[in-house]
Amino acid sequence: MTVSTRCRQQDAVNMALTDTAVRTAKARDKAVKLTDGAGMYLLVQPAGARLWRFDYRVQGKRKTLALGAYPAVSLAAARNRQAGCSQYLRGHRARMGLEA
Repeated sequence: MTVSTRCRQQDAVNMALTDTAVRTAKARDKAVKLTDGAGMYLLVQPAGARLWRFDYRVQGKRKTLALGAYPAVSLAAARNRQAGCSQYLRGHRARMGLEA
């Protein structure tokens, strides 16, 4: 594998989701996470459900928030909900004296 191929693959991994990728996400025999960044991802269930999730940490423990189901919650709406949750969590951590 050449360096340029490796860079393109890494860029593809780090790219945010697109509406087209979300619309065309297909169910597989195991649940699949399509990441958008900043802890948000689309969980595609084997039964075909597409669910928005947001992972975050509190005192080193991973927590997950449900942001809604696609298509009822669009990509833009899920990003807005994730941003609101992140802002709330930052404020909550500051009030509690926890690390950010």
